Amino acid sequence: MITIIQRVTQASVTVNHQIIGNIEQGIMALVAVEKNDTFAITERLVERILNYRIFADSDDKMNLSLRDIRGGLLLVPQFTLAANTDKGNRPSFASAAPPEFGREMFAYLQQHVLIVYDNVQFGEFGADMKVALINDGPVTFTLKV
Repeated sequence: MITIIQRVTQASVTVNHQIIGNIEQGIMALVAVEKNDTFAITERLVERILNYRIFADSDDKMNLSLRDIRGGLLLVPQFTLAANTDKGNRPSFASAAPPEFGREMFAYLQQHVLIVYDNVQFGEFGADMKVALINDGPVTFTLKV
């Protein structure tokens, strides 16, 4: 799985002119499922996102995690992160999961995160989503599991 996490002061996802996910301070994560991903990889990704220390402590150092601040988490499926852009002028999606497998893994991600964390919202797999965010910092990291 490939994930881009962004520290945000606000983020939302809209589908068909309706907001389906909205958070205040926290992390907005774009998530791509790859062909060889497993349930164990999905669980590891959730733990990394929840425990990644990107929020400032009292000394203004990035020492606090999403769990520490009890912030919101917005998980958005984004298969294009799995693109290979090494050659030419068109991305290759050879490493991206087929749609049904990607849908299954994102559904598992949703189920698992809801067990371990309660302040979470989601984008919709396969939908034409409009994502809005205010990146705080800006602070953005790529996580690969």
